[in-house]
Amino acid sequence: MRDYFLQTGADEIQDSISQSFSNIIDQITPDLSHTNFVTDLAIIMIIGAVVTLAFFKIRQPLIIGYLFAGMLIGPLSPLWAWLLPEVEPSSHLEGIGILADISALNLFAEIGVILLLFVIGIEFPYAKIKSIGKVAVGVGTIGLFSTLGVVFLTANSFGMNFMDSLFLGAALSISSTAVIVKILTDMGKIKRESSILVLGILIIEDVVAVILISTLQSIALVGSVSIEGIVVVVLVATGLIVGTFTIGTRIIPQLIDRVAAAEHREILLLSVLGLCFGYSLLANFVGLSVAIGAFLAGVLVAESKSAEVSKIISSPIKDMFVAIFFISVGALMDVSQVGDYIILALVLILVATFMKFGGNLLGNFIFRQKRRKSLRSAFTLAAPRGEFSIVIVKTGVDIGAVSSFVFPLIGLISIITAFISPFLIKASDKIVPKLKED
Repeated sequence: MRDYFLQTGADEIQDSISQSFSNIIDQITPDLSHTNFVTDLAIIMIIGAVVTLAFFKIRQPLIIGYLFAGMLIGPLSPLWAWLLPEVEPSSHLEGIGILADISALNLFAEIGVILLLFVIGIEFPYAKIKSIGKVAVGVGTIGLFSTLGVVFLTANSFGMNFMDSLFLGAALSISSTAVIVKILTDMGKIKRESSILVLGILIIEDVVAVILISTLQSIALVGSVSIEGIVVVVLVATGLIVGTFTIGTRIIPQLIDRVAAAEHREILLLSVLGLCFGYSLLANFVGLSVAIGAFLAGVLVAESKSAEVSKIISSPIKDMFVAIFFISVGALMDVSQVGDYIILALVLILVATFMKFGGNLLGNFIFRQKRRKSLRSAFTLAAPRGEFSIVIVKTGVDIGAVSSFVFPLIGLISIITAFISPFLIKASDKIVPKLKED
């Protein structure tokens, strides 16, 4: 009887808090639906600023602050399920809480990835990329497929079925371009020799990820690998990249310089952003990643005489949307299910991180790279999983080939690996200087 009264009292307290909280939201936004685009954007920026400032003060990487902020305000956070227990989402695109429009979160995230890869592309003109082309292909391929195979076997040994294991293996074999680039930029290490190699490998992995998605869809739907589909994706990717580095580098940089000659920054900004999103659209139209298109657009800008000015004027917009991207990723993760998958997640993280590290180190050894550069690149690529990992698993869930629990599992893994990535890079900074020069 005593427990009954205690429970009743707790329910009344929760209902009271819930009602008060709902009234506060209604007073703040009386004329706006709280799934409104502008409302969600305002909440993301305000909470993001407060939380990341706190992480800056305690000298932690800002990316961790972004993810933490997202987990606090996201529609899948258990905090809002407790505060607003009576609210039910009206569709699968909505959740519960002050930040509830999941379709808007996905939009924010995609814009952030495009702008991030575009500005980074400006850092790497064609000459730099050409210098690491063959090595990036070789090292990236070895690291990726060795990780895929071992993760598949590990997941299978835990009792997961064939398709769940296969999609997980593919997802955990792809390092997160967005996470790695952001960490390297924040740490001031983006221009290192090892970072150039890392970026080359990430580009190769993005192309392979597109091929994997097509291949896995084929296996799931028809039970066999579509060789024709793989060949088409490879040919399209090759055509876009080769076309960019041959025809594009002769035309686009000259056009950008002509626009810059007008000495009007607004026109130049609109022009380079138009190129960025236009190239992303082209890549998406031919079946490739928008991230690849954005990066190639940045490379074209890097070939112009106005590259530095273009980077300076577009960086503030990039910074805003990159912050939104990582907050959105944190907000989309269902952290309420952490307890159900934590052991499996930790095992898969250990296996995937070890294999990615070892595979990339082996690839660097085979291609006779310098010892210090090899170790730095292996540490950098070892942990983070992110945007493509989530896309691969979501594709499997959408077509009914993968169990629904795999999606929050890959989300949990993405968050944990994003948290530990900066510390692995810092560890390499302590270990590498102790090595002898080659």
